[in-house]
Amino acid sequence: MDAMTRLGPAPESGTHSEVATLARRYCALIDGVSDDRCQWLRDVADLLPRLHAAITSVDADYGYVDYLDPVDLDARFELFTLLRGLLGERDGYWLEFDCAAEGRGAMTGSLADDLTDIYCELKQGLRLFELDPSCALAAWASGYEQHWGRHLIDAQRHLATLGEHATGES
Repeated sequence: MDAMTRLGPAPESGTHSEVATLARRYCALIDGVSDDRCQWLRDVADLLPRLHAAITSVDADYGYVDYLDPVDLDARFELFTLLRGLLGERDGYWLEFDCAAEGRGAMTGSLADDLTDIYCELKQGLRLFELDPSCALAAWASGYEQHWGRHLIDAQRHLATLGEHATGES
């Protein structure tokens, strides 16, 4: 079964619902981590560029967006801990200013952290989407620019590197 079949048909392009549909798919993937972790990672890696393209095509005039709910830090930490445990050695990666000479413990990039932050922003936006789709889209676009966009880019880069190592490419 290919990734498009697992993730379902592509949403209509250029609509508020496209970002919401991709956000739902992403949250469902994170919520439903499967026993086949390699396939799960491929599914996440396949979805992130689509989410990236959708959110960067949003032409939203966003200012300050007040979320309805504060982030549940305990739930966020539980998800991070779960993902970090599932990812194991695949979690850490080098960021630009990390000192490789200090060894693996000096890695500051974390795929679990990236996936968790993206999840929290998207999940919060989905709750808002039910009440006000335009406000949710503005919140996603603003959050992307200010925070989770960097996590999205870092996660895509790291997942691409994992994919290269899995297939023996360089």
